[in-house]
This record gives sequence, C-alpha cells and structure tokens, in this order.
Amino acid sequence: MCLKIILACLLVLAISVTLSNADCFIQPLKLEIPNDEITGCHDSNGKLHEFGSHWRNADCYDCSCSRDGISCCSSFATPVGYDEEKCVSIFNKETCTYKVVEKNDDSKECPVHEWVG
Repeated sequence: MCLKIILACLLVLAISVTLSNADCFIQPLKLEIPNDEITGCHDSNGKLHEFGSHWRNADCYDCSCSRDGISCCSSFATPVGYDEEKCVSIFNKETCTYKVVEKNDDSKECPVHEWVG
C-alpha cells in the first residue's frame, strides 16, 4: 500500500514538472538618478510599483517587484500540439487565452494535444 502511494506521488510530481514550463523573465532595477533612493520598480510603461507588489501587465504576464527587479511569468498556456497547416492560434488579450481554429473557418475549433506555459 505504501509503495502505491509513493508511486502515485512520483507520478503527480512528474506530470506537474512537465506542465510548469512558464515563460519568465527578470528586468533589473534601473536608477533614474545616480545615488537616488530606490522606492520601487518602474515597468516598461514607466509606472512605479512598490516593492512586494504584484500585477498583471497588458501582455498577460504576472509580475512582481522586488529589490532584485521586476520578475514576470506568463499567465497563459500556448498551444503547440495542433495541425499548423490546417489551423491557426489566436491570442485574446482580454481573457489572456489562446483559441485554435481552422484557417478557412474560424468558427470551427481545432483539437490541441499539447500546451506550454
């Protein structure tokens, strides 16, 4: 019984590691004025975010501000396992999701067998 539980836990761990392939980046802090006190992080639009704050940017990345800089990871999964000759993926910035549809008829969704992110 104990061996079955251990094997089940290993299986869950193996699956979760393969699904956690997020697109992330870190943007180092920039000093506006030399020797100036840093009070937070300026994002790409120039907006100041306090240390310890979290937000979602316009490109659907979840970001946070720390003394190391701005750390952002994608909040969406990207389709990669579909028929690219027949279908096309369309990203919706309002919902931060992809939809995969036929190129000739966008009312018909295509099956996706693999997602990354």
